[in-house]
Amino acid sequence: MSTIALLVILLLAVVGAMLAAGLAYVVRRDPSWGQPLTVAFGAVVVLATWSE
Repeated sequence: MSTIALLVILLLAVVGAMLAAGLAYVVRRDPSWGQPLTVAFGAVVVLATWSE
């Protein structure tokens, strides 16, 4: 793989980790958001695994 491809993959991994941490923070601050965020995150996971 080229260096640019590896950098793009690393960037996507970092952005994904930041998004997951942000969602965890929102749910911790306002627990009523727990169920909608769980459903939304589950939908994203299903779409990501389905598109492979």
